Amino acid sequence: MAEVSAEARIEAPAEKVWAKLTDFSVYGEWNATHTSFPKGPPASLEVGGQFEENMKLMGFPAEVTWTVEDLADTRTLAIRGKGPMGVNVGTRYTLTADGDATTVRVDGEFTGAAVSLMAGKLKDSATAALNESLRKLAGLVT
Repeated sequence: MAEVSAEARIEAPAEKVWAKLTDFSVYGEWNATHTSFPKGPPASLEVGGQFEENMKLMGFPAEVTWTVEDLADTRTLAIRGKGPMGVNVGTRYTLTADGDATTVRVDGEFTGAAVSLMAGKLKDSATAALNESLRKLAGLVT
C-alpha cells in the first residue's frame, strides 16, 4: 500500500472551494492527474454513483472507474476506484472552514500487487501531483 496526503489553506470560504472542487467542467484545470472523462463528467455526485476518468500518474495513462463512497456538502468527498493491473485507488477531500479561508486536505491510497513494486516512486509522484492540484485549485477560487 502507498499512502499520500497534501494540505493547503485556500483564502476563500468553504462553499466557494467546494463549488470548484465539484465542478467537473473545470476539473482538468486544477487536477494535475486528470486527462479526461471518457464517458463525460459525472452529471451529479451521490453516494454509490460511478464515473470513469482517464488519468496520468508517473507518466503512465490509466483509466479508473470511481465510486463515490462519502459525500457531505462543503465538507467531504471520498471516492474509491479500480484501475489497471489490479490497482485500487482511494481519494478523500476534506474541507475545514477557517474564518474566511478553508483548509483543504487530500488523502490518497493505492493498493494492489503492482503497488508494492513501485511504492516509493508512486508516493513521490502522487504527493507532487496533490500539491500541484491544491495550488491550482487555490488559483481558481481566489
